Amino acid sequence: MRRLSQFFVIALIFRTFPLSAQPQAQSVPEVTTHDAPATFRTGVNLVLVPVVVRDRMGKAIGNLQKEDFQLFDRNKPQVITRFSVEKPGAPVISAVPGPDPNGPSQAPVTTPAATPAPVIASRFIAYLFDDIHLRVQDLQVSRKAVTEHLQSLEPTTRAAIFTTSGRTTLDFTDDRDKLRESLNHILPFTSAVTVGGECPSVSFYQGDLIVNKSDQQALAVATTEALACYPPPPNATAAQIQQAQLQAQQVAQTMAQRAVSVGEQETRLATGVLRDVVRRISVMPGSRNLVLVSSGFYLTVDLRSEESELMDRAIRANVTINALDARGLYVIGAESDPSQGGFIPGVTSQKSQYQRDSALADEDVMAELADATGGTFFHNSNDLGDGLRRLTAQPEFIYLLGFSPQNLRFDGSFHGLKVTLRNPAGLSVQARRGYSAPKHDIDPEQEAKDEVREAVFSREELHDIPIDLNLQYFKSSDVQAKLSVLARIDIRNLRYRKAGDRNNDNLTIVAGVFDRNGNFISGMEKTVELRLRDETLAKLPASGINIRNTFDLTPGSYVLRLVVRDAEGQTMAARNGAVQIP
Repeated sequence: MRRLSQFFVIALIFRTFPLSAQPQAQSVPEVTTHDAPATFRTGVNLVLVPVVVRDRMGKAIGNLQKEDFQLFDRNKPQVITRFSVEKPGAPVISAVPGPDPNGPSQAPVTTPAATPAPVIASRFIAYLFDDIHLRVQDLQVSRKAVTEHLQSLEPTTRAAIFTTSGRTTLDFTDDRDKLRESLNHILPFTSAVTVGGECPSVSFYQGDLIVNKSDQQALAVATTEALACYPPPPNATAAQIQQAQLQAQQVAQTMAQRAVSVGEQETRLATGVLRDVVRRISVMPGSRNLVLVSSGFYLTVDLRSEESELMDRAIRANVTINALDARGLYVIGAESDPSQGGFIPGVTSQKSQYQRDSALADEDVMAELADATGGTFFHNSNDLGDGLRRLTAQPEFIYLLGFSPQNLRFDGSFHGLKVTLRNPAGLSVQARRGYSAPKHDIDPEQEAKDEVREAVFSREELHDIPIDLNLQYFKSSDVQAKLSVLARIDIRNLRYRKAGDRNNDNLTIVAGVFDRNGNFISGMEKTVELRLRDETLAKLPASGINIRNTFDLTPGSYVLRLVVRDAEGQTMAARNGAVQIP
């Protein structure tokens, strides 16, 4: 197992300034380092809203400013406090590594000119098949379309295969044969508790109307169907007819409760796997795309908070969720479904309407997830190959709007969102449709940790704090090598907090190493506490702090990610470096 070397050095250029004999308060060291998390002051309950704006030709545009947007929460205008324009394509890895001149003289090294450029993974696509809800024919067609689509992936793209049942899983790889093999193993999933063949036949949608929304018409339809299946005896008395109707209603309510129980269980399973896949892809260092292949599934009101949490997790991790409706063009109606049996007056037509409403509600969740994360929902077409091409061609620009709701109640209620343009001529807007209020306040310390972590598992380069990064390696044998990370951080312009004659700030410095497939290998984290005197700060050179860190690796291709964050100014720097150790 590769491990992180314990060798970590911070050299301070300004350490030549001696500490004078002062009272106890003055003898506090100007710089200390330790392995402890720093707490950043971050926005409380910040809601992020990705927005894609397209012109008449369907092309995403990226020249709008914050002032061009209007954002409404429950129809109330909000102040946009965060604004950025994201480019989903992976940034260029700019740091150029070389051999370590300080390595052992006898160690064989290879110069960069003689070393081929590493083929580093820069894009990650997770295909998630919702085999819990997919019909046999829809799964077969969509599986074939994805198999053919794999041939068009670029060498820098890594793909993974997941299923909502959890029966088929293949982590990110560039091995196309393994991907095709995993696709062939995906089969429709039948739950042990799936409802089928009962009478009355109550869908999850209709059951929700009966159980959670007290819809008397839906209950009457199910009761009439139950009565048709279990009619009173011939020449029944009025009392027997009344008793049969009462029993039919009880059967209808029982079947509705069972449909809701089974439906919620399967939906929670699907959303739970979605959340897990988002979590998995969020630690991949590059462009992140999740393609949900499904016929959709239904969300009750109680499940909306889970959807909102899923959206928030994907948005904060820069994961674009795209959805492919595997049904293609389809016809809805009980008369077209052989499982519905014969015509029942007052039932068949109404159940056809429920099926249409259910089909629309099922696909709503796919559209909502795509809209919320800047993705695309492909539906109402049998050309799934074209759909996959569209879904994996991310928009060139995604605007990220953020606002902090005022007087927000921590009650878990749903808030509808709307984003408009002040001058919408010829432009269309795709944006997140809503969010669920949290049920408790945000933990700033945990949010800060998540923010740094998300920056580490990204490829975006940030330059709020000037950093010079250099990577060097030397080989001690054919199977052992050391990668040295050399960073120089300019700390002169940090936003220090003044306390007496001291200027205070904390730096969190995190370095992570990833292999050619984007898998995290090892990492380190240090907190640097700065308590600089006025005279020290005034005389700081641009070189500021020199950092050297060494990783023990084996030969191969790697990406190094360095992130620096200061607590007082909430500024961040992030740099990438690629190295191939032959």
